[in-house]
Amino acid sequence: MEDIDAIAVLQDPVRRRLYEYVVAQGREVGRNEAAEAAGVARTLAAHHLDRLTEAGLLESGSRRLTGRSGPGAGRPAKVYTRARAEHAVSLPARDYRTAAELLAGAAEAAGLDLALREAARRRGEALRGAGAPCGDLDRAMELLASRGYEPYPVPGEGAADGGNGVAAVRMRNCPFHAVAEQFPPLVCGMNLALLEGLLGADGPVRARMDARPGECCVVVEASKNNDD
Repeated sequence: MEDIDAIAVLQDPVRRRLYEYVVAQGREVGRNEAAEAAGVARTLAAHHLDRLTEAGLLESGSRRLTGRSGPGAGRPAKVYTRARAEHAVSLPARDYRTAAELLAGAAEAAGLDLALREAARRRGEALRGAGAPCGDLDRAMELLASRGYEPYPVPGEGAADGGNGVAAVRMRNCPFHAVAEQFPPLVCGMNLALLEGLLGADGPVRARMDARPGECCVVVEASKNNDD
């Protein structure tokens, strides 16, 4: 299916709600759960979830949601997760990805890592504008969501999270994923510097490198000098 056709599938409001819910969970989601979250009947949710799968926006599988196995455990249920494939539309056609890959390759070959990080940090500061550094993790979530990182809170306990229940913010999406896969040190360093500039390096929150499979390479947490 062409990218424009896949994206057009999201025009239906119920289908879009279901897609956004599945994506936001970061795990497999069953039909009953998705239907309840979208406020629709299970049969309607199943239809739309399968349509999203056909369009390449979701991937489906099956597993027992009860956590039990053996006789009496019930039949496996159909579950859905976000598809790994990327979809983008540009009219007229543009190929920024190839340009980004060529520029990243040239920068890496020329040893321009430091210069790229400095440029990224300045861009982050420009995006933040004249405002003060990011004040807390809730505000960090808002900023990261606006940049497409799909942030989610990591629960904490007691002093480790300042008493607000959130120890850190991780991100399910890397906006530079395609290029980062080919040039990880270069692009991940650029990404960290961009977020340092966006959030403010000397504020109450900080960004640091902490790569995990399938997620952005950066984690955002309260600054150590702000814990007291």
